[in-house]
Amino acid sequence: MEVIENKNVKEKLYKEKLENGLTVMIIPRRNVKKKYIIFGTNFGSIDNTFILQGENKEEKVPDGIAHFLEHKMFEQKNGVNSLDALTALGVNANAYTTNDHTAYLYEATDNFYEALDEFMDYVQNPYYTDENVEKEKGIIAQEIKMYEDYPEWQVYLNAVKCMYKEFPIRLDIAGSVESISKINKEMLYLCYDSFYTPSNMAIAICGDFEPEEILEEIKKRLIKKENKEVPKRIYPNEPNQINEKSKVVDMNLSNPMFSIGFKDKCDGDMVKKHIGIQVILNTLLGKSSRLYKELSETNLLLGPLDPEYEFGKNYAFVLISGVSRNPEEVIKKINAEIKNAKENGLNEADFSRNKKKLYGDYITEYNSVDETARMFLADSFKGVNSFEYLEKYEEVTKEYAEEILKTVFVEEKEISSIVK
Repeated sequence: MEVIENKNVKEKLYKEKLENGLTVMIIPRRNVKKKYIIFGTNFGSIDNTFILQGENKEEKVPDGIAHFLEHKMFEQKNGVNSLDALTALGVNANAYTTNDHTAYLYEATDNFYEALDEFMDYVQNPYYTDENVEKEKGIIAQEIKMYEDYPEWQVYLNAVKCMYKEFPIRLDIAGSVESISKINKEMLYLCYDSFYTPSNMAIAICGDFEPEEILEEIKKRLIKKENKEVPKRIYPNEPNQINEKSKVVDMNLSNPMFSIGFKDKCDGDMVKKHIGIQVILNTLLGKSSRLYKELSETNLLLGPLDPEYEFGKNYAFVLISGVSRNPEEVIKKINAEIKNAKENGLNEADFSRNKKKLYGDYITEYNSVDETARMFLADSFKGVNSFEYLEKYEEVTKEYAEEILKTVFVEEKEISSIVK
């Protein structure tokens, strides 16, 4: 196995690409009781159009199919629901779908290897029938309708729709009631056979393991599967400009919610840019910032701001969210603060303090076996080794951050989403 060490957190990553193409990542954690494993595929909600290897025509599957497939993986041919079987063993199992990957996981203090038998079996053996697919449509339709009533989700989704006109990140991960109604078992098998192939998948494990031993346990439970080439994913041409400037909707809630977004490009050193943007956001809008203090003391802001940066295949954006009785005024003040920083630079002391705080946040993530494993899996599908965030930290200078501030936080790329 390849061994990658980061001495700052005194962690080692043991990594091996198996003969069948599967990537296994092991982060040993001595003397901890909890063990965590996550098995993922580089297939998410944005991967709805593709060309199979050796063919010329595009395959277009309904929106929400990656999430639908995830839901159906637990149901087995023998009538057992694997989620129930894992719960009966006393382990905490779950699954999730994001824009760019799908993952299955469990954590355990006891019965880890008994659970591993069931876990590796159900992820590698899909079972879809006309009947169980139709039954699932009703369950997922209810989930979609439930999220339509969540103002937090609506303010986020509307913000992304304001930024993106064509790229499928603007779609709900679960799809729509109409789109999932078109899904059938043949489509599910097509997507499973195309994207749940070993070279498109990875496993991350964190806990008190001997790397060689747990690797052998994984190998023993792998079924022999042809390692197909991953289909060529087709994404629409997304214009550089935003789709629309703002979106305001009414919902039944006590205080308005808002998001400000800045559409970015996925280019250059994305890890370094991610670090830089996080420091900028914390410096200008974090709990220790001058603006946050002003907004809180005047009761313009109800609770902390939630600034974040997301990036993946062909998309990247900044999003700043919060709750306010007067969101328009808060947005105006945030823009004024950004403008002032662009014109006069970032405060040296504030930048240095928030940069150190961010490093502390990165270090803290390694205290949790689940956060560590999830982080390495998600980053691997972006072509990133999670240790890079610690290694490139020193490269982010105040001058670099100020340059990012001028190129990313631009007025013509800004949108706003408000739920009143």
